[in-house]
Amino acid sequence: MPSLSGKRILLGVTGGIAAYKAAHLIRLLVKEGAEVQVIVTASALDFITPLTLATLSKKPVYRDFFDTHSGVWNNHVELGNWADLVVIAPLSANTLSKLVTGQSDNLLLCTYLSCTCPVLVAPAMDLDMYRHPAVRDNLSTLAMQGAHVMEAASGELASGLSGQGRMPEPEEILAQIQHLLSPSSLLVEKRILITAGPTREAIDPVRYISNHSSGKMGIALADKAAARGAQVTLVLGPTNLRPSHPSVRVIPVISALEMYEASEEAHPTCDVAVFTAAVADYRPAKPSVEKIKKKETNLSVSLVKNPDIARTLGEKKTSKQIHVGFALETDEGSGSAEHKLVSKNFDFIVLNSLIDPEAGFQKDTNQVTFFSTTEKSEKTPVLKKEELASIILDKVEMLLGAKPKVEKTV
Repeated sequence: MPSLSGKRILLGVTGGIAAYKAAHLIRLLVKEGAEVQVIVTASALDFITPLTLATLSKKPVYRDFFDTHSGVWNNHVELGNWADLVVIAPLSANTLSKLVTGQSDNLLLCTYLSCTCPVLVAPAMDLDMYRHPAVRDNLSTLAMQGAHVMEAASGELASGLSGQGRMPEPEEILAQIQHLLSPSSLLVEKRILITAGPTREAIDPVRYISNHSSGKMGIALADKAAARGAQVTLVLGPTNLRPSHPSVRVIPVISALEMYEASEEAHPTCDVAVFTAAVADYRPAKPSVEKIKKKETNLSVSLVKNPDIARTLGEKKTSKQIHVGFALETDEGSGSAEHKLVSKNFDFIVLNSLIDPEAGFQKDTNQVTFFSTTEKSEKTPVLKKEELASIILDKVEMLLGAKPKVEKTV
């Protein structure tokens, strides 16, 4: 049986040279058994004809709110309720902006606002448009509003330039549609909270206490989880690195207290929490409001303890939530990891030991040991952090599959 047999897909086509790829996408969807209804914007018809789209979809193509000849109303509410999935491919910068701000000046926008099913968008525009801060912000906002946002592909563009901005190939969009409608990952639509990076604890306006964490591990986890369909909130300490997946919601913080507050707010609604951040254990008790002048005598700074984010939220953890911890030690560290596993209520903990030359801060690779209360410890070979992120998420999915299902009440 075709993988999309019986599925109803509403395809929105907006203006742009990539609109010609919509024809191939429709053919692939129909071949997989999907029922496809097409809505076009006025500018899309500058690039592809309704006859082509209607012939391939075997349905009339909608553009206006009503048929100018018969007066029949094209009911956007019914269209939105009909669909199992709304796909907008290509998504232009103009329509993107309107989606984010809730505008409703054409049939596609009204249908988008009316639908209750998942939404998948595939942006396509020139590379300078795609990387413009306004467009990047809009893509992030759209993802935070619940849409699944595909990254634009790289290659030769209609402008003659080469770079990121091409609409993903129809085969890639089809694979994402199949994933959303027949999800193989247990992370689809799961809410995941990840803490990452260092914290900075101010001594005075120009000096601070911090550590060497780059945030690479947490960012890799955020990207991989988002690619599996999760709704990711990344509470990120001060680092120049950022996730590449546009649907990751980033909450930038500086201090341990800021990280604690942001994590505490996101925690009650999350299904999974992963604590990768290197949080400063202590902070200056009374940071100076002015730069401390250099003196001939020694300087003494009084420190107070920061809240233990993982421990505090571990005490609030419910039976439906999964917590994953990280520990960094300068020795073998197994005793410390096993203690934290219990004391912080982790489902499993990932131990980094600086004894291993490929592990630790700032590196692209890592070698870790997993500890849990149900399995023997397991040490990995040296892996790229992206590969390790996939292994960690595989373990999370195993735990999600083992969690008792909550029965729905009528």
